[in-house]
Amino acid sequence: MEIVITVEDVNDWVYKGEGAANLILGYQGSLPLLLGKVLRVQKVSKDETIPPMACAVLSTHEQLIWANVAELIESKSKDSLAQIYATHIMGPLLGTNHIDAGVRVSVSREFLEKVEVSTLNFRPAWRRKASRIDSLTNSALLFSDHSVFPSNSTFSIAVEIKPKCGFIPSSEYILDENSIKKQVTRYKMHQALKLHKKQILEESAYDPLDLFSHSKERIHKALNALYLNPQNNFRVFLNGSLIYGGMDTDTKTHDTNNSFEELIGTSSGLNLNLPKIFELLTEMISKSGVLNQLLETQKLDVYDIEGAIHSYYDVISQTCPCKSISDKGLLEKFEKLHCLPIQKSIEIVRDYLVSATAKDCSLMLCFRPREGEAPASEEYGSISIESVDQVYDYKVFFIDLDMKPLEKMVYYYDLDQKITNFYKQNYQKLL
Repeated sequence: MEIVITVEDVNDWVYKGEGAANLILGYQGSLPLLLGKVLRVQKVSKDETIPPMACAVLSTHEQLIWANVAELIESKSKDSLAQIYATHIMGPLLGTNHIDAGVRVSVSREFLEKVEVSTLNFRPAWRRKASRIDSLTNSALLFSDHSVFPSNSTFSIAVEIKPKCGFIPSSEYILDENSIKKQVTRYKMHQALKLHKKQILEESAYDPLDLFSHSKERIHKALNALYLNPQNNFRVFLNGSLIYGGMDTDTKTHDTNNSFEELIGTSSGLNLNLPKIFELLTEMISKSGVLNQLLETQKLDVYDIEGAIHSYYDVISQTCPCKSISDKGLLEKFEKLHCLPIQKSIEIVRDYLVSATAKDCSLMLCFRPREGEAPASEEYGSISIESVDQVYDYKVFFIDLDMKPLEKMVYYYDLDQKITNFYKQNYQKLL
């Protein structure tokens, strides 16, 4: 790691956003090497009852799961693990041209402690309550800022989308009493529980099946629903600065259309309104084909968590709770899983964890008008729409591709049951 970031550099880094496991800082200094870069620093949960948000090094059982990737087994830090996982596992599945594995850099403890203080007022209250920056680590990951283009573009718009699960499961291991899962998307059911817990102010009309549909009309509908109720799933950047989404509270956004469009129009000098932006995004999604790869990766979850959890207990050599059920038919069904060779159980769990990453990642779509008579770039795609007499360069990258810890399998199962049970009890009668 040749780059070393110390406490003297703290004023060069500003809060840009965060996910469950990491916080993102944008560079505003003058070093050419760091221009157009973002720094991803690790967080730790304040709730000790919650499993780790990212793997540090692999446990003995995780080494069984990932035994076919020697680099993962040898990894000694969260950052190296994230790099290798993105490169060797997610890259071949999602397309290496849409993956940025980052570069490890050294960071001092004093720098991280200062960042904890300097970013505090910019972080959403619920994020501050849940986690803090991990000041005990000595490295971070440096990425290209995918909300802008690396060259000196005069104008760019980037939209970050968290697509969520794009299919409805059909696993035979889903209990009959949970058959609602085969009719209603996980996203819709989870929205109901979040509303009940007051984690959101209103349910989103977004349907992931629309986004993955290949229908431009339905993709446009999905984008509009995300815009109207962004929650944590939709953010817009203008020239690298967040201008929409990622807010601390979920407020109705119907009245923000004019100011949003005026801001973009003033900055760009282009005749771009929301429908035209959605049309451009729809064209980017369709032309790039990235959601096809994402959906196929999500569908590695063949058995659903209700099936994969049985293989998990076999992998960790613990007695599965299903052994205590009295329903003979169910017991026989689950025994099919428990009788599988251990390598097959490992494969089921591994595929589930890879799918979990794909269901939780984000997609960054960035575009800019091509200037003058500039030739097409081999590095970027190009799009145009009939309603705008302009050719645009675009790029698409997946972000947030961290490995999911094996020990979260029980958490995933418990959450799945909470979501399903709440929806059954409160909404199923409406179907």
